[in-house]
Amino acid sequence: MATNEQKFLDAIKKLRETDKKRNFDQTIDLIVNLKGFDVRREAFSLFIEVPHKIKDRKIAGFFEKKSDLIDTIKKDEFDRFKEKKDFRKLIKGYDFFVAGAKLMPTIATKFGRILGPAGKMPSPQLGIVPVEDNKAIQILIDKINATVRVKVKEPSLKLSIGKESLTDEQIMENGVVVYNKILETLPRKRDNIKNVLIKFSMDKPVKIEL
Repeated sequence: MATNEQKFLDAIKKLRETDKKRNFDQTIDLIVNLKGFDVRREAFSLFIEVPHKIKDRKIAGFFEKKSDLIDTIKKDEFDRFKEKKDFRKLIKGYDFFVAGAKLMPTIATKFGRILGPAGKMPSPQLGIVPVEDNKAIQILIDKINATVRVKVKEPSLKLSIGKESLTDEQIMENGVVVYNKILETLPRKRDNIKNVLIKFSMDKPVKIEL
């Protein structure tokens, strides 16, 4: 009997065979459709670190001093953000925000009402460094670029798990890690999963026969 790893590989192979070549590196999406799952009562949020980088995300840091690694909003620049348009521009400009631990109370007061609803508040799970040094910041950047955020708000999950340029094995490894973690977290495990599909951003999905 084929393993889940082999079933993922079979679906990826089929996906590549049906793919129309594009002039850019397409995103690979894993789609997990749920059943018998009450999104109002049983919703959950996960950060899942995968073996292979998904993409280079645009990250900004709230720090006391400027970082050479990412765009920095220093503490003495916080007061520049006063108007709604300033906050909106900030949110649109970045995928993730990180912060130095000492600044979190100030950040919560100044930016929390904007970043919180947008799901971009620096998080203890993925976004806060205890010390503002390049080594700690680089480790966090690498982790963010290889992390899938799962926020269950509806019974169909669409998750980016990599780029077309990854090898079939790398895509499979990322996909299996994400699928297993979701499966483990669902209250009724496999009984909560209707089906699982994989697709390139511009093509039709292929079912993974799990």
